[in-house]
Amino acid sequence: MPYITVGKENSGDIDLYYEDHGTGDPIVLIHGWPLSGASWEKQIQILIDAGYRVITYDRRGFGNSDKPLFGYDYTTFVEDLHSLVNRLGLQDMVLVGFSMGGGEVARYIGMYGSERVKKAVFISAIPPFLLKTADNPDGVDSSVFEGLRQGVIADRPAFLSQFLSNFYNVDVLGGKLISDQAIQLSWDVASLASPKGTLDCISAWLTDFRKDLAHIDVPTLIVHGDSDRICPLPVTGERTHEAVKESKLVVVEDGPHGLNWTHAEQLNRALLDFLGPSTGT
Repeated sequence: MPYITVGKENSGDIDLYYEDHGTGDPIVLIHGWPLSGASWEKQIQILIDAGYRVITYDRRGFGNSDKPLFGYDYTTFVEDLHSLVNRLGLQDMVLVGFSMGGGEVARYIGMYGSERVKKAVFISAIPPFLLKTADNPDGVDSSVFEGLRQGVIADRPAFLSQFLSNFYNVDVLGGKLISDQAIQLSWDVASLASPKGTLDCISAWLTDFRKDLAHIDVPTLIVHGDSDRICPLPVTGERTHEAVKESKLVVVEDGPHGLNWTHAEQLNRALLDFLGPSTGT
């Protein structure tokens, strides 16, 4: 399996797992919390069949990547991503971020600019700024995030089960657009993530991406479900659409947070329409 070394912890390297398939214009798929690059199962082959080179990777602490006790902040996440971009020599790439992966898309362009970025996509993503503050009165109260932290600390496996129920709106869509087995698969992946990384990422969600979004100067697609219980559309997707000039917003009717599985057909159609034909070889 391919890995890239992004740092050290004591005597050991910190290695990130990635996959690199297909040929053509490169697309980097950045997963959400608390899953891994495997969560793009319903998008990867569709994009490869459309002529794209598809790169997925597991964020530090998750999936098959190493699980250090530090580095769960967006500056480090984006430095990790940039290391992968450099390792693979990517140019004219499309950055696609799901949920907290949308933070990497925004912060990457904020830190490194768009010289290597051709297009950007935010799916069920957390930008611009989740936390309620004096200058962000429509955000989410800090007590909500503290409750999530306490849930992880108290009983992480039980917390993950409840979280994934809301991730996929299982009470409404279970047995229809998502099976018990698919939910179990997500729990299995999430349960193997770093407990420290799982906890620390909740604090990372409170990152303010408003200045980063102001730097985005490439064609941008935002896809968000109108029934997202994790990142409510009015707080995230709609505001990102307002912040990024000439961006396109696609609202998926009845779409939950995890619409890349439940509403994969609608999402894939929106992606392919936005991307257009691959020009690479």
